[in-house]
Amino acid sequence: MAWNEMKRLKKLDYLIIVPYLTLCAIGIVMVYSSSANVAIQNGSSPTAYLIKQVMWVIVGMVLTGFVTAMNFRKWQTKVMIIGGFCVFLLFFIYLLAKGQTVNGAAGWISFGSINLQPAEFVKFYLIILVAHALASPKRESELLGGHWWWTMRGPLIISAILTGLVFIQPDMGSASIITAIIYMMCLASGIPVKRSWKIIGATFVGIVFVAFPIALKLSESGIVKSYKLARLVAFVDPFGHAKDTGQQLVNSYYALSNGGLFGVGLGNSIQKRGYLPEPNTDFIMAITGEELGLAAIIVILLLLGLIVWRTIKIGMHADNVFDTLVCYGVATYYAVQASINVGGVVGFLPITGVTFPFISYGGSSMLSLTLCLGLVLNVSARERGKKEK
Repeated sequence: MAWNEMKRLKKLDYLIIVPYLTLCAIGIVMVYSSSANVAIQNGSSPTAYLIKQVMWVIVGMVLTGFVTAMNFRKWQTKVMIIGGFCVFLLFFIYLLAKGQTVNGAAGWISFGSINLQPAEFVKFYLIILVAHALASPKRESELLGGHWWWTMRGPLIISAILTGLVFIQPDMGSASIITAIIYMMCLASGIPVKRSWKIIGATFVGIVFVAFPIALKLSESGIVKSYKLARLVAFVDPFGHAKDTGQQLVNSYYALSNGGLFGVGLGNSIQKRGYLPEPNTDFIMAITGEELGLAAIIVILLLLGLIVWRTIKIGMHADNVFDTLVCYGVATYYAVQASINVGGVVGFLPITGVTFPFISYGGSSMLSLTLCLGLVLNVSARERGKKEK
């Protein structure tokens, strides 16, 4: 890296860095608190998940610094974009054939003791891909002429293929997040996709009033046996399935109710002791609410909200379309992922296995989130450098 690029590390945006480091610190504490019993039950050391989480946080910080300092415009070449698509395509083909299945989704590739989830890195890749396409010099004239599809046909086809491969793993949570990222970036660029609200509304009505009831009947009757369909059944009637598919949501309710406003104290959760599955990943916010209370949940949401707000503001003040859209894509990524996770924990949305940003245990999620954070800090540092000149 050139010296001028390395100097960007001195221009870090503390309204992003401080909340990020604080969330990581809270995450490390809560991962240890929620996972010690799980690790013992699996025959490991109580600190097994703690050590891994600390490792992922450190690697994430290194990646954040690397992406902040580098010139990521070098990634905006056809070779890099097509090469990235081919790599992901090979990964997903491998997953369909031999992927490791976790909680009903074959989305994991094992590298020794390390498991990585390609779907997480697709989010990072597509943010760059879509921003690059939308920032094309031809985009504005074709947009005004009503021919935006001609500019976006390639990236949208690539996005649709990768999103479809993520969906059939099945990973509906990640597929939903990716779709939201692409849609919001297109909307922010000026593409006339506002009409698609009618399509979105019709799709929502169809899912809720047609597909959803049919799926419930098929699952309850036993005609179709699916882990994801069972989760939908549990979402509708968790207490009616409290001993099987509704166990997570029911015990999440108990945890949040037990925690109240200020919690029962760090380490004193009852639900993490074999009652609530996945207490250190999908449902770490339920354990946080039980031990530290609603007050802690609000603080965490405010910290993440500060990162999202600051990211949007950086995008608004960027001097080029690419940087603006990258920031909007990252902000959408963080906001939608947190919303889906919390929505599942409180029973507002079906459980999809989505982690909470920077808090939940998970290496793939942490690396993807920090790579995206590095993009935002890169934009921020360059903008600050221009103002100083």
